[in-house]
Parts: sequence; C-alpha cells; structure tokens
Amino acid sequence: MSRQRATAFVPGHVTAFFSAHPADRPAAAGSRGAGIALTDGVTVRVSASEGDGSDGLAADASPADGPAGSRTIDGEPGTIGAVEDVLAELGRGGAHVAVETDLPIGAGFGVSGAAALGAALAANDALDGGRSENELVRIAHEAEVGRETGLGDVVAQARGGVPIRVEPGAPGVGELDGIPAGARVEYVTFGELSTEAVLGGDTDTLSAAGEDALDRLRADPRLPTLMDAAREFAREADLLVPEVAETIAAVGEERDGADSASGREPDDHGAAMAMLGRTVFALGTGLSDAGYEPEACRIDAAGARLVGDDTMPERMRRLRGEYPRETVELSAIDGGSDDECTGTDS
Repeated sequence: MSRQRATAFVPGHVTAFFSAHPADRPAAAGSRGAGIALTDGVTVRVSASEGDGSDGLAADASPADGPAGSRTIDGEPGTIGAVEDVLAELGRGGAHVAVETDLPIGAGFGVSGAAALGAALAANDALDGGRSENELVRIAHEAEVGRETGLGDVVAQARGGVPIRVEPGAPGVGELDGIPAGARVEYVTFGELSTEAVLGGDTDTLSAAGEDALDRLRADPRLPTLMDAAREFAREADLLVPEVAETIAAVGEERDGADSASGREPDDHGAAMAMLGRTVFALGTGLSDAGYEPEACRIDAAGARLVGDDTMPERMRRLRGEYPRETVELSAIDGGSDDECTGTDS
C-alpha cells in the first residue's frame, strides 16, 4: 500500500516571563505569562510504516512494544520524549517521525513542545486520527508538562503571534490573549539552561515576579511593555547569567546612544532573556546594531499548522544558505511577509 504522510510546521517560542502553576491534572497545569512565536521553528514529518494496519501501528508491533517506526532529529537517529508520549496517546507508535529545526535544543525556543505539537498534528492528518485541534493541543501540552520540558510553550505555539497566557492549562482549561503586532526578531544563543532544574526547584520568587510582569503587560499590551517587563522579570527572578546580562546591557547602551544622537524615541525596544535558556532576543535590529551576528526571523502570526510536504524543507534550506544567495528573498528577513520567512504556504 502507498505510504500516508503529512507535514506540520510549529513556530519556535521565546518566553519573556512566566509564573509556574503545577496541578494534579496535566491539562490544568501550565504557566501564566507572555512570549513571542517565531517564524524560525520546527518541521515534523510523519508517515505510516509499510504494512500499517488501521491503528497506525506496524503490523508486527503493539503499543506495548515501544516505538516501532523510525525517529530522526535533523537527519540523525534520535527522539524526544514528549513526541513519544504524543504518539502513544494517539496509538501511532509505528509511524515514522522526522523532526527538523534550525533552532538550538535546550536554549529557550520551545523545541520540545513544538516537536510534540507537530507530531500530533501530522500524525492525526497522515493516519486519519479524527481528532480536533483542541484535542491535539491538549495531548501535546500534557506530554510536555509530563516530561517537565515546559509549561506553556505548546498552547502559545498553537496560537502564534505574541501570545499572553492569561490562565494556565490546555484548551478548555487555560485562557489566551495576545498583542496584535508584527516585528523583526533577532536572537543569539550562548548554550543550554536546564528547564527541569529551574522548574523542579523553588519557584515562589520566580512566580511572584511573573505575576507582576503579567499584570503590567495586561494593563498596557504593547511590545515595549513586553520587553521592559521581560528584563525586570529576569532580574527579579535571579535568572540572568553573565553572558546574557552583558548582551542585554550592550544592546541597551547602543540603543540609548543612537537615540540620544538622533533625538528620536527608541523603536527597537531593547533585548531580553528567553526563558528558559542562555539566549538573548531583541525586536528590530538591536543585536546587529550592538555588533553581534544574530539569527533573524519575524513574529509568526499563524501559529502551528499543516504544510505542504515538499515546500517547507526547500525554503528552510534556502534560508540556511544551501541555495545561492540570489535565490533567497532577503526581504523576508528585513521586513517581508511572515509566509516568506517561514517558508510555509499558510
């Protein structure tokens, strides 16, 4: 029989600030806070194994046998725990799953949550799962919470844009709002920061700072307020690491100097730390102006979605430089449409 397949794209997500809200039910657990969905993200391809039955499992395997299909991350054998949990919940352990991303893992971009959500969307489509969007987001959210790799990335990535997590939890429990805005986003990464270590410790101080930041943003839902609240949160929660603090300060000094010389109000809003990672993100060209060589993308307004099986990889390769420079639509980075930057059809 012919192989059934589907591809999903899920935006990366940088959390600006948050408060942790554990609960006995994974669907009710999560975080309150805000962040930004990125046109740099995670592509997940799911295809049925040859000889799959109607349940999506390999003919000679059962759910208890563990993963029967192949698993790759950026072309190398490997898997992500939350992805396995999603496939198990859907009864699709025999499916082949390929995860591709240009984002670093463990650096505050929500890659684990994106992979889980992408696997849910693609497996449901490829193998005719018959689940609704909210069901799939809930399954991915529960998998991420269960693995302690994040609390709010999945619901934010499903929404896209500049999501504000008003109440914690999966669809049907949590509540989302957002800032209607688009902007160029730059980022630099200095390494990993263990989400499990931070969330597994005392989060009282962190959560108090997150609640203050959320109150401030909800009273004034604009990008400058988001970035100011993010910087204050990182300081109050005592999460800043030296290289991140130095970079944020350098961007602020460059911005203040340029704006003082020009006599204009700042329009790049400075830089902040991505939670939870040794990563600095900025809106506009703040990192470039401060002398760094950042990656650049845009705010992804569309959120997680199914995409064409062939279109996404080709355009992602172009943006990675695997095609001649003249073929790349550079306006996608400097101010073109979000669709061009993501390389999606949506």
